[in-house]
Amino acid sequence: MTTTAEQVTSGAASGLATRSLAGSQTPALLAKFPHRNVASAWPETEYSYEQILGRLQKPPFRLEKKTSQQARMQGARWIMKWLSTFPGENWQQRWQACPGAADPKGWTAHIREWGRSVGGLPTHSAMTAGLLGLVCADVIRPDLAWLASRNSRYLRLAIEATRDPEGFARLRASVPADLYESHDGSRALSVLAQLMVTYGGGIRDIRVGDLLALRADSSRHRSRPIQLVYGWLRNMGQFPPDAPGTLFHLQSRALQSTPAQLVDRYHLQCQPVRDLIVDYLTERQAGLDWNSLERLSTVLGKNFWADLECHHPGISSIDLPPDVRTEYKARMATKVVRRRQPDGTLIEFTEPRASAPAVLQIIRSFYLDLAQWALDEPERWGRWAVPCPISTTDTNVTKLERQQKSRADQRTRERLPYLPVLVSTAERRLKEARERLDAVRAAPLGSTFTVLGETYVKARLTSRPDGQTETAYEVGGKRKLLGSKEKRAFWAWVTIEILRHTGIRIEELQELSHHSIIRYTLPTTGEIVPLLQIAPSKTDQERLLLISPELADVLSAVVSRVRGPDGTVPLVRRYDDHERVWSPPMPLLCQWSVSGETRAIAKNTIVRGLDKVIEDSGLRGKDGKPLRYQPHDFRRIFITDAILNGLPPHIAQVIAGHENIGTTMGYNAIYPGVAIEAHRAFIARRRAMRPPEEYRAVTSEEWDEFLGHFERRKLALGECGRAYGTDCAHEHACVRCPVLIVGPNERPRLVEIRQNLADRIAEAEREGWLGEAEGLSVSLAAAEEKISQLDGRQDRRSSQVFLGVPSFDQITSRTSTAPKPAGD
Repeated sequence: MTTTAEQVTSGAASGLATRSLAGSQTPALLAKFPHRNVASAWPETEYSYEQILGRLQKPPFRLEKKTSQQARMQGARWIMKWLSTFPGENWQQRWQACPGAADPKGWTAHIREWGRSVGGLPTHSAMTAGLLGLVCADVIRPDLAWLASRNSRYLRLAIEATRDPEGFARLRASVPADLYESHDGSRALSVLAQLMVTYGGGIRDIRVGDLLALRADSSRHRSRPIQLVYGWLRNMGQFPPDAPGTLFHLQSRALQSTPAQLVDRYHLQCQPVRDLIVDYLTERQAGLDWNSLERLSTVLGKNFWADLECHHPGISSIDLPPDVRTEYKARMATKVVRRRQPDGTLIEFTEPRASAPAVLQIIRSFYLDLAQWALDEPERWGRWAVPCPISTTDTNVTKLERQQKSRADQRTRERLPYLPVLVSTAERRLKEARERLDAVRAAPLGSTFTVLGETYVKARLTSRPDGQTETAYEVGGKRKLLGSKEKRAFWAWVTIEILRHTGIRIEELQELSHHSIIRYTLPTTGEIVPLLQIAPSKTDQERLLLISPELADVLSAVVSRVRGPDGTVPLVRRYDDHERVWSPPMPLLCQWSVSGETRAIAKNTIVRGLDKVIEDSGLRGKDGKPLRYQPHDFRRIFITDAILNGLPPHIAQVIAGHENIGTTMGYNAIYPGVAIEAHRAFIARRRAMRPPEEYRAVTSEEWDEFLGHFERRKLALGECGRAYGTDCAHEHACVRCPVLIVGPNERPRLVEIRQNLADRIAEAEREGWLGEAEGLSVSLAAAEEKISQLDGRQDRRSSQVFLGVPSFDQITSRTSTAPKPAGD
């Protein structure tokens, strides 16, 4: 089915507010998962007046209470007679033409006014009951905006009983009873009923796009029940696998864009260059992750070409003149910073741009790639092979890397000693939050209770089926959600404990699942060792970590908390902020239930919980400001602490999941004194392992013998390349020896030897000395080979060979000064 932009954003029939589709993900999702169009005709709305009245007299539309059934029939008759006065081929078209379809609050007034003109006055209750009967019988379908503006307390019960009782029964069986019967659950069921009324069909017919469109219209519909419905139907397997994992924070979660969409964000004026950048990104897309591709598009589209178009209007070639190159690199070297002073004034100043070398490196790679591709596909890329405006000097990041390493090491050294304080603060916050939660659960509704020296008043009302609430009020009247506070304190404690015991990245923490906890049986002793399997995040290498007893307690607490009533960990889907894709359903450990919807814990939630622990700890740095911890600080602290306590760096590399040991040592904030002592201990260990005679003093005879070896290597034809302590293996047949090192100055002597050998071979053949001639021929061949090697080496040094294609140094750093042919 082809969905046009008009179909996606029309919303006229369904009451959508298209202005709310400004989120980056909603339009793309609606294009991928379109909502159903509201039909204008279907069998039930084509029934005659008598057929509809007869249908309302039969189950399941007939009410058990006689007076209620009479009111329904009376109201249905008045409504259909009134609708008959409007144009249309069926009842739905007549409903859309009447003024009541646009007036959900006063639609009965229009019927009463018409009733007076024909000699009757129907009651409001009869008309409401009649309309509900017509809606349940699928005679008319008011739009979502009309239904959302009215009280839907009876609509859900009527739709459940008449339209799709089997679907509602199946839904009730898959949703926890306390959630299904809660206030949020009731509102979610009302959303289901409204969708069934507007679009027709049952629960199985509801699509992803129906809920996306309803979620986008935030002006008329609350988002929480819509998210709850989406989660229910998704868990029932009703939606396709590539549907979003949740509608929560839908506007802040973007989908992957095409290279053309990425480049068009910057509205480039030069179409050929715009097309070139799009083609370049398309060519590189297969070998890059999404985050790198987006970064590449930002540098080339915004930082490079959009900047050039801004400062040099009309520019149309990537072959930049020298003055344009110089000005561009000067702009990239600095940036303008605006800061507001305490008195409210705004000042501007420039400072060095730390990311300038990285930006210039991407641009340089762009030019070099085009030059290389021009050799392989000249018809496609040849016209773009121009001198590169960025030199290797411009992209030198050695100094910046040293500065970054120094800052990171100082940050680690400053935070490592305070880690025990942070851990104890997290444990204390969790313990206090649990005491408050236990106290509010034990207190009666509306009662006053005291815990940890704090006085609270428990809420008097609750919407939960069990009659309980975790909401309390302080003496000043401020509301406290003690259950939510305990939940956030628990996950903050879990975050700190797992990060400090494993050194994993925060993305890897979010990807931990119940399947990550595995057991390994030692083949020697049969002992079972618990291991934690880390899924690849930044690299593509999985790794296994040994679970310590402390970490095992934390993981056990997490699993016990997230398990469902049936003992299994619920399957949830996680949104990858870097790749902008949804993972398949997995039993993730970092999950919780919010408003009845089970979803993965977002990265921002983890960071905010960590910040709250740091705030409560009162830690301050040397500058007197609060000491902030980032999740990655725990990774650096873990590696530094492990190496300081004797863990070999190559083992730390495997645990950390680094591709090379240099990265691991970059994370290790080695203290100068520790480095010196470790080096001295290393030398002492090596000496203890080596034979003691290797460290005795060298005698004068041994030293003279060592020097004499190199003196004896000097020969008439050059130098002998044999190793120290070895004798000549060729009985001094130096011309034949492959380890003879002949210098260019010895060529005349080799020519003389070659001539002498030729004369001796001629004499041996003349005298019949065939054995002598054969041996001399071997020496002659060796002499000629060495002469040819010398000549070839000299020719290569003194001559140049042009292969017909320019070299990279010619392409990237030299500008041709030859005059252009006439007519160019």
